[in-house]
Amino acid sequence: MAVVGVGLLALGGGARAAKDAEASAVCVACHEQHQQQMAGHRHSVAADPRTPTCVSCHGASEKHAGDPAEAKPDKRFKGQGALRGNDASAICLACHEKDARQTLWATSAHPSADVACSACHKSHVSQDKVLAKSSQPAVCYTCHQGPRTQVNLASRHPIAEGRMTCADCHAVHGSAGPKLARRDSTNDTCYTCHAEKRGPFVHQHQPVTEDCASCHNPHGSSIAGMLKARAPILCQQCHTPHVAGGVGALGGQPGVFPPAVPGQFQSEVTATSSGKNVVNLWQARSCMNCHTQVHGSNNPASGALLGNPTPQFMFR
Repeated sequence: MAVVGVGLLALGGGARAAKDAEASAVCVACHEQHQQQMAGHRHSVAADPRTPTCVSCHGASEKHAGDPAEAKPDKRFKGQGALRGNDASAICLACHEKDARQTLWATSAHPSADVACSACHKSHVSQDKVLAKSSQPAVCYTCHQGPRTQVNLASRHPIAEGRMTCADCHAVHGSAGPKLARRDSTNDTCYTCHAEKRGPFVHQHQPVTEDCASCHNPHGSSIAGMLKARAPILCQQCHTPHVAGGVGALGGQPGVFPPAVPGQFQSEVTATSSGKNVVNLWQARSCMNCHTQVHGSNNPASGALLGNPTPQFMFR
């Protein structure tokens, strides 16, 4: 009986497909331009039995077929009377939900904002722009205006050159990671390309292990290395500035101009103050001049015993 049931179901599906194809032929008689426009689209592969017909997406639309001037197609994706975002996506998911890449779609940011598949993907075209690296970013920028500016700054990923695109980092159909990151965390997504920063290191730099975006702007920056701020300002958001050469940079530290230190009437930063002080560490220098291993150090030295710098300080 089971075999008979499956056979009847297959026959029924075949008959329904034939009926849909016949109804779609009526659509093409008037909308021939759509058939020509989407000649290279995956939905136009006639030899593939999985290829949808006009009816698959727009419904039977019998009233529209009888009098196009009086009635519109049953299901419309743009213009007056168009389906809401998630209702429109449900039509696409009828076929595409079998794809593992859509597994997390229901809980992702796009359906939560009622953004339909048709807001990004186009069917009545030969080539869908969102599927090509060179044209995909422009589709994303339609909504995401902030990254559009950032990816054109001096220090950035090679998106403008077409070597990368948004989908290289973001799983736009759903993700368990933050901001639709392809991996479960921002760091794991970055390590896909920047494996040398993964570690583990003997001495870890805590913000690095927590989130690369603590220091880097992933879409682009006017500062080298896609940093959020220039050193030493970036480093001093977490670290207290040095007191080097007996001259400080903050009120209350030795050498600062009065009234920070009682009894001090002039700054100790002078032309003859040995050249080593916090002021000139700030000017035209960087913490990374000395702390070169900012992502983590494998220096095993004990420091004091060998006369080497303390390895926890991220020296080479």
